[in-house]
Amino acid sequence: MARVFALGKDRWDPTNRFETSWILPPYVLGLCRALFFVVLLYNIGFYCTHERRGGCAAAANTFSYFTVLTYWGLAFYFAAAAAHTLTYAATGRALLDRLPRALQALHSAYYTSVVVYPFIVTVVYWGVLFRPGALAAPFDLFSNVSEHALNAGFALFEILVPRTAPPPWLHLLWLVVGLALYLALAYVTRATKGFYTYSFLDPRRNGGLVAAYVFGIAVGCAVVFALAWAAIWLRRWATEDKLGMRGKMSPKAEWRRRDDEDVEMTGHHQESWSERGKAVQESSR
Repeated sequence: MARVFALGKDRWDPTNRFETSWILPPYVLGLCRALFFVVLLYNIGFYCTHERRGGCAAAANTFSYFTVLTYWGLAFYFAAAAAHTLTYAATGRALLDRLPRALQALHSAYYTSVVVYPFIVTVVYWGVLFRPGALAAPFDLFSNVSEHALNAGFALFEILVPRTAPPPWLHLLWLVVGLALYLALAYVTRATKGFYTYSFLDPRRNGGLVAAYVFGIAVGCAVVFALAWAAIWLRRWATEDKLGMRGKMSPKAEWRRRDDEDVEMTGHHQESWSERGKAVQESSR
C-alpha cells in the first residue's frame, strides 16, 4: 500500500525526457504543445461566447461529460507541458525540475492519463454513442471531430514525439480510480440536474447492461494502457537503441548524474551522465 503513494527520493527525470524529443528541438516541441493548447481552448470557449449554443450555462453543463473533462485535461496538459519545455529550452532547466516532488509525480501521472483517456473517449463515442446527423452543422462537425478524433491524434503525438519513457504500471490503478470517480460524478449529475450524461448509464433503459458497460470500459482502459505502454517502449527502443537518436537537448542544460531509478519512472534502463553528454553533443551538431 505504501508503494501506491510513494514519490521517490532520488533525482527527478535527470535527462529531461518530459521536455525533449528524439526528433524535434526543445523550442519546436514547446511551440507545438502551445499551439495544441490554443486549438483545444478555442473549442472549449466557443459555447460560452455564443448564446445560440446556450452560452455559459450550456458550457457549464458540459463539465459533467467525460469527453469534455478529458478535453480540458488535454488542453491544460499541453499548457503545462509547453511551459516546462520552453523553460528548459531557454534556460537548460525545466520549470518542472524546480517543483516539489509531489507535483513532479503528479505530472508523470498526468502524462499517463493524456496518452490513455483520449483513446477511450474515441472508441466509446464512435463505437457506442455516435448517431447519424451529429456532424451536420459546421461547428458540430468541428467539435465532434476535434473532441472524438483529434483528441486521439494529440495523445498519439505525446506517445510518438517526446522522449518519455513507458509509464509505471502503478499508474493503471489511478486511471481506474479516475474512471470510478467519473462514474460517481455522472450519477451526481443525474440526481442534481436530471439527465444522464451518457445513455448507457441509465439503469431503467439498459438494466444489467449498465454494469457490463462499466466493466467493459474498465477493461478497455487496461488494454489501452498496455498498448500505450508498448508503443512508448517500442518508440524508445527504435529511436534510441536502434537508430541512436538519443534526443535533441538544450545546449544550456547541465549534465546531471542519475543516481537511482525514479519511482515514477520504474522499469526503465539507467541513463548515465555520459549518455546524456553524448545526447547533448549530438543534438548541438
